[in-house]
Amino acid sequence: MNHDPSKTSHYVDAGFYEKLIADFGGWQSDAAEQSDVGLRDSCRRFLEKEARFLDQGRNAEWLGLFAPECLYWVPASLDGGDPRREVAVSFDDRRRMEDRVFRLDTDHAWSQQPVSRTARLVSNVTVYATDAADDVFMVRSNFLTTEFQAGDKRIYTGWYGHQLRRLGNSNGESWQILVKQVNLIDCDQNLRNPSIVL
Repeated sequence: MNHDPSKTSHYVDAGFYEKLIADFGGWQSDAAEQSDVGLRDSCRRFLEKEARFLDQGRNAEWLGLFAPECLYWVPASLDGGDPRREVAVSFDDRRRMEDRVFRLDTDHAWSQQPVSRTARLVSNVTVYATDAADDVFMVRSNFLTTEFQAGDKRIYTGWYGHQLRRLGNSNGESWQILVKQVNLIDCDQNLRNPSIVL
């Protein structure tokens, strides 16, 4: 019987946390930075597609960019820290992400009535090799997200840390998100409970 991560969260265990902390600690080294322009461009286009899906409200397609066992993480500390010991703005496994998408696609997401209009900018994409495998990369990018809802405008800015797995297909290269970490520059301030995916 195949395990369905949308039904349970059995993959989020002690080993998952240890790997997460190891993977997201100290990965932005000059020695690991990749100089392959084609690789960086492929990652950049993928991140732009993710931003476009979110801006266009294509939530199910956004979720489809993630691996079955994945994580969406918005730390409440500047260095990401240890999610076992620190508060996070969001720490969503696959099951929680599916709950979020389902709720956003109904009329019962009260915090999204009316639905926010957003515009996301992604820039300064840098790709880093990992020790995990030749097909897994860490990608850092800067972001600026503007949200307009019911006459109110909010700005979110910071940097993303994506852990991506490269997939080969008949059309060439594609990507799958293993972990998306959203590092807000004001993560330790009053964020007024963001109701959009950052």
